[in-house]
Amino acid sequence: MTYKNLLIHLDDRASCKSRTAAAIALARSHSAHLTGLFVAVDPILPGSLRAEVPPEYLSMLGEQQEEAIEAGRKAFNDMVRAADVNTEFRSVRVSSSSIADAVALHARYADLVLLGQPESDVRGEYEAGTAEDVIMSSGRPGLVVPYIGAGKTIGRRPMVAWNGGREAARAINDAMPILENAERVSVIVVNPASGDHGEEPGADIALHLARHGIKVEAHHLEIRDMSAADAILSRIADQDIDVLVMGAYGHSRVREWVLGGVTRQILAQMTVPVLMSH
Repeated sequence: MTYKNLLIHLDDRASCKSRTAAAIALARSHSAHLTGLFVAVDPILPGSLRAEVPPEYLSMLGEQQEEAIEAGRKAFNDMVRAADVNTEFRSVRVSSSSIADAVALHARYADLVLLGQPESDVRGEYEAGTAEDVIMSSGRPGLVVPYIGAGKTIGRRPMVAWNGGREAARAINDAMPILENAERVSVIVVNPASGDHGEEPGADIALHLARHGIKVEAHHLEIRDMSAADAILSRIADQDIDVLVMGAYGHSRVREWVLGGVTRQILAQMTVPVLMSH
């Protein structure tokens, strides 16, 4: 099993370069087609105000958007030119509140969408919740790449955060193209609830993976002096993990996504790419 169609969300942040490098590496390893989607943000002008704005100013804003799109196209094409990967560049213009909707729409025609880690301290039009919203609404798995970039490999040494839930099961299934090519997969269960995981927490899902020919090891941790997310992040560092697979937990409240504490903390403090599904 391999990914054959990847989508990457492109923007004008400095971290987009390392995200694109990760996308190229993944596309090359799976012989996949890579589509770059640049989302240009329309300025927010109330209808009453727009009528009073000089046409020259509106024209200037439009030109700035086109310049941003062309800069994004050039940066993407420059990186993929020597990568021996089939690629395509697309662009859309939307309001800032519709960024996630635009990416999610295009993601539905891909196997996996690559997204940037939220950067709450970045000024500009990028919404901190874009990655979360895309994962929760697209129906596709998302690979969130840290703003510091990925390591030298993605998928050589994956970790699965398992809690027996629907979202985690979906994430494992969506990550099979990565897991089946891994050197070894580590399954971790943190503070398993009594009766939810059988006699040996993690053993059943490890057996499922082993039946796919995957080399896997399972561990469960009883930790009370730190959060589950901190325990996972600590294990990632200790075991030289290069990608984390986990479910994205949350629910919608009139288009306001409310994520669970572990999901949100991982997104905020991640040090390796995280493949998430909902």
